[in-house]
Amino acid sequence: MSQNDVLLSVTPGGTAIITLNRPEKHNAFNADVIATLSDMFETLRANTDEVRMVVLRGAGPSFSAGADLEWMKAAADWTHDDNEEDALGLARMLRRLHDLPQLTVALVQGAAMGGGAGLVAACDVAIAVKDTKFRFSEVRLGLTPATISPFVVRAIGPRWAKALFATAEGFDGEFAHKIGLAQYVVDSADDLDDALEMIAKLVFAAAPGAVAASKALVDEVTGQEIDDRLGKHTAKLIADRRVSEEGREGLAAFLEKRKPGWVK
Repeated sequence: MSQNDVLLSVTPGGTAIITLNRPEKHNAFNADVIATLSDMFETLRANTDEVRMVVLRGAGPSFSAGADLEWMKAAADWTHDDNEEDALGLARMLRRLHDLPQLTVALVQGAAMGGGAGLVAACDVAIAVKDTKFRFSEVRLGLTPATISPFVVRAIGPRWAKALFATAEGFDGEFAHKIGLAQYVVDSADDLDDALEMIAKLVFAAAPGAVAASKALVDEVTGQEIDDRLGKHTAKLIADRRVSEEGREGLAAFLEKRKPGWVK
């Protein structure tokens, strides 16, 4: 893999920008790209003091066309065990992205196909250009979108996932917004950075520990029965935050009519 296939930069303000940098291949990924992304996510996970937001974007006309054709050709000759181990690398990378404590944002333009759409679903926030082409195309190749499915189903729900997985119907950024795959839609790629700036202002006004805890909270309560046990558990969680260093600083800043220490 070229050393420049995936780029990582961190702004002085604390935003990590990961760029898929294979524009000639529409940022299709292979095992090396997946391994690099996985390592980057693990590194960023350990750097919450320096990095408050993680942005994933694609160089050139597309976000990501999914799996690289040469990689897919090679997989055709692998054993079942080889294929399983290879797919596990993608599953682990997506899990590491999903589990980052920082807010993660996908900036999506051009095309987000197959695994590329899976990357979008694994992020917390997606901003898509309205004419972006999305497709879960695996069934056209006799395959299924297995490794990306947990993240896509969580993002759009089982009913839309079944329809789009089973038909491989293409859809645009506006439809992605309708079904919850993208939270924000912009008119052109030139507008992506403006939308990102809006998100960044919100993120950097929030306590980083509280952001991480809020992300974990959603995963923890999703699907749980709303009963006394859950009520007691959530009461403990908010009590933990109230007595935390961030909680005390946030309340003090509010009462003293000043900005809390985490605001840059």
